[in-house]
Amino acid sequence: MKDCIFCEIVAGRIPAARVYEDEYTVAFLDHRPLMPGHVLLLPRTHYETLGDLPPAEVGPLFLVVQRLAGAVEKAMHADGSFVAINIRISQSVPHLHVHVVPRRKGDGLFAKNFMWMRRPYPSEAAMGEAQRAIRAALLSV
Repeated sequence: MKDCIFCEIVAGRIPAARVYEDEYTVAFLDHRPLMPGHVLLLPRTHYETLGDLPPAEVGPLFLVVQRLAGAVEKAMHADGSFVAINIRISQSVPHLHVHVVPRRKGDGLFAKNFMWMRRPYPSEAAMGEAQRAIRAALLSV
């Protein structure tokens, strides 16, 4: 879709720290993560919301979500993970995408008033480390 930053990333016209891709999906590190290792997974085809995703594509998308959640936990030495989809409200890019965020007990992600507090990577090298770790973990989950 014209003017969709995620479609541009899928097409390779905008760089992203990709951690996974197959014929249906692309996953990359969020450039403004909630926690290091925060991954965005999106279908290659532009669908605005989960409701727009054809039923036959729901299963394949969520099989990748399942793998990514395990890989992110393993790669980032997390206690668990948070998986979320914003639909219109708080959906900063109108292209369906799933957030997979590593969690640790007491990490403050869900403080009293839930806010998506972004925690940028301290450097490109730190982002590259997370990218390599998640790619490696995907091979074993």
